[in-house]
Amino acid sequence: MPESVCRRCARELPSGALECDHCHTLVHADELRRLAAEAKAFEVPGQFLRAREQWLAGLKLLPPNSRQAEWIRDHVTTLASKASAEAPKPEKDWVRKFGPLGPIVILLMKGKSLLAIFKLQFLLSLVAFMGVYWAEFGAKFGIGFALLVLIHEMGHFIDVKRRGLPADMPVFLPGLGAYVRWQALGVSLETKAAVSLAGPLAGLVSALACAGLWWFTGNGLWAALARAGAWLNLLNLIPIWMLDGGQAVLAIDKRDRIVMLTVCLLLWVVFKENVLLLVALGAAFRLFTKDLPSNPSRMATAYFLIVLTSLGLVMRMMPGQGFGR
Repeated sequence: MPESVCRRCARELPSGALECDHCHTLVHADELRRLAAEAKAFEVPGQFLRAREQWLAGLKLLPPNSRQAEWIRDHVTTLASKASAEAPKPEKDWVRKFGPLGPIVILLMKGKSLLAIFKLQFLLSLVAFMGVYWAEFGAKFGIGFALLVLIHEMGHFIDVKRRGLPADMPVFLPGLGAYVRWQALGVSLETKAAVSLAGPLAGLVSALACAGLWWFTGNGLWAALARAGAWLNLLNLIPIWMLDGGQAVLAIDKRDRIVMLTVCLLLWVVFKENVLLLVALGAAFRLFTKDLPSNPSRMATAYFLIVLTSLGLVMRMMPGQGFGR
């Protein structure tokens, strides 16, 4: 039975509404998440037609002009094409000549399974990304730093996938950074914040691992990687534009943004790391933007500050200054 009031802002919903006119919360968000999870479960073993049915069921629960609806319409077309491509086809005469090796010949000729496993775009962009930092900083540090970025991006990817939402493997932009493309099908601002902060959290874990290796081995390479990883993830927490912090702050209200600013300034004074001042400046800027949430998340604030403080502590413990080299 459809809800009569919005679960987020408690405004009355007109009969048959698919989203709240006031805060744009999707009325059927829970059902959409369930259908998306079931559809993805069907896609994994290649049951594309059954997955298409689930996506189409979800399409009926979305406003026709929404981004989610547009994505689903494109996706069901892709699934229909995949289903057609997977349909059994007559075996060619020349393939029969290979006898039991025929399936292997077909696999090598088409290469679709290999591409599905290795995600060619992901691999090629990662190799190019490693090459840039290899050339700039040498093989050991360059490869290590690229792997730290990979771990950061996989933090986003894994967090999205465990929620049953569609996501692509990371794509790397040599010399610039990387990103994970995913679809937020009616998810809350708190969930979006959690996905955004999952990358810096994974980066924190990898930086701590490098710090531990430096502690046990005394090898300065690990200290440099620990500092560089912590620096990179702190930079990502600056709450502006498309950075992770910019997405997380959308779930944080003005009072907690003031708390963020205060904590950032205190950490800058204590740890003496200028990247923390950049995060503070970003927090100050977001005090004056018109994007305050109607239903703020204290979890997002706590998550942000714990990761921020921990990354600052890693930098404070490591020798060197700034980026790490």
